[in-house]
Amino acid sequence: MRRSGARAAARISIGVLCLTLTCALGCGAREGGEGGASASEADSAQPKRPAPSFELESPTGEPITLADQRGKPVVIDFWATWCAPCLLQVPELNAFWKKHRDAADVAVIGVAVDSEGASVVAPWIAEQGVEYTIALGDEALAREFGVMGFPTLAIIDADGNIVSLHVGVTKADELEELLAPYIAPPTTQQAAR
Repeated sequence: MRRSGARAAARISIGVLCLTLTCALGCGAREGGEGGASASEADSAQPKRPAPSFELESPTGEPITLADQRGKPVVIDFWATWCAPCLLQVPELNAFWKKHRDAADVAVIGVAVDSEGASVVAPWIAEQGVEYTIALGDEALAREFGVMGFPTLAIIDADGNIVSLHVGVTKADELEELLAPYIAPPTTQQAAR
């Protein structure tokens, strides 16, 4: 009896540790003293490096490549349907995307890492009201980018370099601040529209 009780306690301890690590990686807070690194702290610790190229498909089979976005910054959200904090990232990215889609000055791509593919991703997209581009990826691609938890936003500059990674939910206004140095100011013609 004593042995099974010790095993059960060990399993519970491991479960709590896993949950704590998952939340630490996937729920990382931002500015405001809630335990996460601020956006500026995260940027200063990450050197620029070329983003891994990818050729993925949307849930409806349309091709999506990172190379097609060259010339403008790209926000890549690595997420999964089973990731609770990923639900919170969707409205923030929708708000950001609504502000930028007409100007076409930045691309937003959500890369789903679900192994089940379109059969689970497509209904999730509809249920959550996702408005930006979604691609079917995997955890191997996420690791190539340096992702250590979900959701993670990778910021890619116009030259195709990863300039920052942000684990946890990133608010739309924080994303604006992060991308400001990489988004070209509107020309006189664009500003007049």
